[in-house]
Amino acid sequence: MSAIITSIHNCPVKSISFQNIEKCKINKNVGIEGDRVFAFSQNLDLDQSIEFEKNPETRKGKWNKIVTLKNTPVFNKYNFLHEGNKLTLTLNNKEIITVNELENSLKNDIRLMRNDEYPFYDTSISNKSMFRNSISLLNINSIKDFENKIDQKIEKSIFRGNLYFDGVEAWEERNWIGKTIKINDVLFKVEKNIPRCVAINLKPETDDNSFNLLKTLKQTYDHYDMGVYLTPENDGEINLSEKILIK
Repeated sequence: MSAIITSIHNCPVKSISFQNIEKCKINKNVGIEGDRVFAFSQNLDLDQSIEFEKNPETRKGKWNKIVTLKNTPVFNKYNFLHEGNKLTLTLNNKEIITVNELENSLKNDIRLMRNDEYPFYDTSISNKSMFRNSISLLNINSIKDFENKIDQKIEKSIFRGNLYFDGVEAWEERNWIGKTIKINDVLFKVEKNIPRCVAINLKPETDDNSFNLLKTLKQTYDHYDMGVYLTPENDGEINLSEKILIK
């Protein structure tokens, strides 16, 4: 069996936007072009927000300075669509026109940030990561194995992966850590397993966090991981149905 890319996604705004795309451009020092290039700051004044936006070195460990599903679960009810130069906020597929239509918890002093060169990846904020730019790769069969073991349907969008693939055994991707894989003409280093947080407890498009999926993941496998982080070693492009080759 061969590992095949089955879907490609990007999240223009960290934590809340999740878009299906037919193909993606890969930039060596960035990741997927357009992925997580926007984020909302919180608890920062204007100068601090600008510094957080421009300088990734100032982000390390400062999870409370950025709006995420972990600290603001109501964010999961919203979505962003990024087309051309237009960024549209939606709620229940309805375009939000005025700030008065937002939840009260989102009317605090938050600012929209953008950095195309240094996107707002988890790995750019975590002080436990030795690499900044990353792409997430998830095995469809690992998710299915989890579903089967807990007898519960799991929407793959909960994990907000960039690349999903099929064609190999569940959890085989964990054996790729430290290796190089090739997709089309792009080489990637497989860096580490992706540790999950309480954001996966949120049911899709709601602020209902009663799912308790994180605890179930730990109870089932004795770890909190789903998927692996990749860092690209060259520029290129990835399309649907392309094979993953292990170097």
